[in-house]
Amino acid sequence: SNARYWGEITLKEFVNYIIKSLVDNPSEVSIEEEVVGNRLILHVTVADEDKGKVIGRNGMIANSIRSLLDIAGKKAGARVSLSIE
Repeated sequence: SNARYWGEITLKEFVNYIIKSLVDNPSEVSIEEEVVGNRLILHVTVADEDKGKVIGRNGMIANSIRSLLDIAGKKAGARVSLSIE
């Protein structure tokens, strides 16, 4: 499905790049894709000590990533949700 793509890369790769650049333990980052209708849900798992780096104070970083995904998703014709676990 095209919904997973943003230009030449997948939305999953896009998020993977952003998350890995924020954390201390990039090898522990994993992202699972779930497609529900026209919605793409990205379930992100990071090391416990990295959660704060990905979520940020008052969720600011997570919300910034969601904003980027919203823009990228609109271009790809998909609604994208980010779940940090």
